[in-house]
Amino acid sequence: MTITTHRRIGGLALAAAMLVAACGGSSATAAPDAATSGTGATPAASMADGALPLLPTANVKLQGAGATFPAPLYQTWFEGFSGANPQVQFDYQAIGSGGGIKAITEQTVDFGASDAPMKDTEIAALPSGVQLLHVPTALGAVVVIFNVPGVTDLKLDSETVAGMYLGTITNWNDPKIAALNPGVTLPDLAITIVHRSDGSGTTNAFTTYLDTVSPDWHSKVGAGKEVNWPTGLGSQGNDGVAGSVKQTEGSVGYVELNYATQANIPSAQIKNADGQFVSGSTDGVTAAAEAAAASFPDDFRQAPIINGAGPATYPIASYTYLLLPVEWKDADKAGAMVSFANWALTDGQAQETALGYAPLPTTIQQKAIGELHKVTSGGTPVWP
Repeated sequence: MTITTHRRIGGLALAAAMLVAACGGSSATAAPDAATSGTGATPAASMADGALPLLPTANVKLQGAGATFPAPLYQTWFEGFSGANPQVQFDYQAIGSGGGIKAITEQTVDFGASDAPMKDTEIAALPSGVQLLHVPTALGAVVVIFNVPGVTDLKLDSETVAGMYLGTITNWNDPKIAALNPGVTLPDLAITIVHRSDGSGTTNAFTTYLDTVSPDWHSKVGAGKEVNWPTGLGSQGNDGVAGSVKQTEGSVGYVELNYATQANIPSAQIKNADGQFVSGSTDGVTAAAEAAAASFPDDFRQAPIINGAGPATYPIASYTYLLLPVEWKDADKAGAMVSFANWALTDGQAQETALGYAPLPTTIQQKAIGELHKVTSGGTPVWP
């Protein structure tokens, strides 16, 4: 199993090691043989529509590319599944959501991964006859990380976050930031903005937040996986942004929660829709997802969950997706992918919180498992 990123902060290997240690050894992440046994916390639901496809006896390597946010989780899952089924191996290139969509569109990989659902224009650009499934696997919080000498606890609201990224708030002792942080000594230090340089689902979630809360941002910049940033320095991947902030005094950036945790970088408490300052957490993301589950779209293209209701809800939450072709030329690859995805959506969900991710709400988990029945090879369902 191979996962590649342009830069590493050591979080991938550490995340896997932490999970194994916490669960008592490698057996905690090892998947049962999906061909011969139940595969999850809800086996009755996942097996109700027929037995899982037999895993291939020949060696299969599944090539994937895309989002950096779920890379530590996917590494743990790939290692666990391949540990129990060594004939199935994975090679995942963590190149950003935009890169993953490009790769699956150009059919240079077997599966893609994105934290941002594909746009209508991106779906229209797929080769003729190609259909993709959006299969949600996890949720995460996008947190605002900072490197300010002497400051470990920081409160920000929508006005101050947007102001920094618009370039209208340029110093850490700005009165608007100071007003939110009484008793905190904020230095007379210029703010250095760090943002993603690659097409990113994390950027999509963060800019969707800014676009929602700031009329100025909405009129001047907008939302998306890539935007024309008014100011700042670009870094590749979540790990690149985390590394840049850690190395640059006075900087601020945005990353998925697990990257901030692994890099040991503080993140700000953000004022939510209920007027409460909340830290990024899996519980805060779960609250956002549960509140929005009833309106989850039929095509699975859920936009980032911004300013969800509830006093404990974190205001910037996002799903991450596997992008799977409906039709596969290689039946062995199709069977392996469906078996893995079902395992990830059942047993794998229990591994998420320890790695800084929020598991799927039960209703969304079951809908995602149902999507796997749509996968075909030669027009025949892989999992009838």
